[in-house]
Amino acid sequence: MGFFEKLKAGLTKTKNAVINQMNSLFTRSELDEDFWEELEELLVLADVGIVAAGEMTEELRIRAKEQKLREASEARDLMLEILRERLDSENTELKLDTKPSVILVIGVNGVGKTTSIAKIASYLKEQGKTCVLAAADTFRAAAIDQLAVWADRVGVDLIRQSEGADPSAVVFDAAAAVKKKGADVLIVDTAGRLHNKQNLRDELAKMDRVLSRELPDASHETLLVLDSTTGQNAVNQAKEFKKSANITGLVLTKLDGTAKGGVVLSVKKELDIPVKFIGVGEGVEDLRPFVAEDFVKALFEE
Repeated sequence: MGFFEKLKAGLTKTKNAVINQMNSLFTRSELDEDFWEELEELLVLADVGIVAAGEMTEELRIRAKEQKLREASEARDLMLEILRERLDSENTELKLDTKPSVILVIGVNGVGKTTSIAKIASYLKEQGKTCVLAAADTFRAAAIDQLAVWADRVGVDLIRQSEGADPSAVVFDAAAAVKKKGADVLIVDTAGRLHNKQNLRDELAKMDRVLSRELPDASHETLLVLDSTTGQNAVNQAKEFKKSANITGLVLTKLDGTAKGGVVLSVKKELDIPVKFIGVGEGVEDLRPFVAEDFVKALFEE
């Protein structure tokens, strides 16, 4: 099964819970006040977010009026166009312009951060890039061991120290290894602590200083991993992380386990940060770059 088919299958819960009702709304209703109220309600149920739902409904109403549409069925394609526009971004691809480049990965425990790191490394390997992983989540021994298992599974080098070691020391060693090996990408795992703790902010700042000193010309991505099943809580979590880190992209995991796939729209609206990867399963190949066109097609295709 290709990734698009997995994406369609992964979004089944969202389709069953909300999208099928939305499709039905477009086939049976006129563009009256009841239609607009029900559409906005369905968007909120899909976890698009109250603000974004209101804006999208109003935008569709304006465009439909401009085009003198009367039947709801005539407005469906306009709705999909608005969805694609809101999800699309020029910055969805990883910026890995230098050799080496750096990807710093942040997120609380339990969101799929460690497995996402391994899956990104596997994806980059498919693109012909060599990767080194840095186990800088030294707060938990289990995190180091888990990353070691995944590094072995996908066939990439891992730089590690013992539990409790200074994360910046791990990053220093990893930067040296990357330079010695001539690797393309360094991917750094960070402590999955609570996002509102000052120690996280200090820790990230220290690692940034080490990376700036050791790899001064490297392109730098900071990816925040979010569990999409948590809906609006994921959005709130991201807002807090944004206070501590210069986030360049989002990784949304577990889209196959939620009935609220609209959270993709919500995080894009609330944070103005591009979604760069989405995950729809446990396999190494089940995390792939986010493509707005494919996502909307998978949601609404019969």
